[in-house]
Amino acid sequence: MVTSCRVGVDENGLGARLGPLVVTAVLAEVTPAGQAVLGRRLRGKVRQDLDDSKRLVSHSNVTLGEAWARALTRDRCPTPQALFEQLSVEGPASLRRECPRHIERQCWSVEGEGFESSPELCARLTGHLERLRQRGVDVVHVVTASTCTQRLNRARDRGKNRFVSDLHVMEELLLALRQRTSTELVAVCGKVGGMTDYDRFFGPLSGRLHTALQVSRARSSYYFPGLGEVSFVQDADASDALVMLASLVGKYVRELLMARISRFHGSLDAEEQPVSGYHDPRTDDWVTATVQRRRSLQIVDECFERARDSAS
Repeated sequence: MVTSCRVGVDENGLGARLGPLVVTAVLAEVTPAGQAVLGRRLRGKVRQDLDDSKRLVSHSNVTLGEAWARALTRDRCPTPQALFEQLSVEGPASLRRECPRHIERQCWSVEGEGFESSPELCARLTGHLERLRQRGVDVVHVVTASTCTQRLNRARDRGKNRFVSDLHVMEELLLALRQRTSTELVAVCGKVGGMTDYDRFFGPLSGRLHTALQVSRARSSYYFPGLGEVSFVQDADASDALVMLASLVGKYVRELLMARISRFHGSLDAEEQPVSGYHDPRTDDWVTATVQRRRSLQIVDECFERARDSAS
């Protein structure tokens, strides 16, 4: 049976003040019957667990995102760190390569971590994946790439704002997934900021022959011989099932890593709820409250807070 390789890609943390930018890609082998499944709105029980991540998870509760990450990796990882390493396209040594030794624990300490999703929830999501497979949508790969604050700041200093950094990571993940398949990809990515003409901003794909298929505010599509068709679609996380999956997993990874930073410096309240790291009053108060601690530990701003760029 002829199958195609469909990919959904999305980001989490693009507009944050603190913490990493996480980009996630999900690849499925899809039959013609599966194409029809992905071409319409999901129904039934799976719809309750697979939808726009903004509707299903929140900063304070990413249990569903964790469960999807575990189900997609067949729940083989004993700890959140092992799960992160399984998902990550980049190895731990590479991720920490430029970390100052005295700052490394801020982002990489696993103290206090544990899984929160129940075996029953993971089993339910595994059932959803099996039913999708039976209907022609077999999810075979999920990968994430996390770009820390230091890397984002250094890229900005080189003239690459956060939107361009996001786009380039998406490109890198698509190229990595193409190495795992025997056929070209059909990829749907969430729109990057307000970009429309991606030709001007491509990085890893900039030197490749390609054709613009459609360029509009709602959808910008390109065909790259040898790679496949890549589309950037507005509100894709609310319409494309594979992008929804990518967004849910990415939300979990982003919150896992942001919670480490929050725990390292201490929370503002007795419940020890991690801060979101976004531009909200609680994060603003927390940044102010941690100034003295950060100074005493010699935590440089480059590794803590994102500098604003002209596209902010």
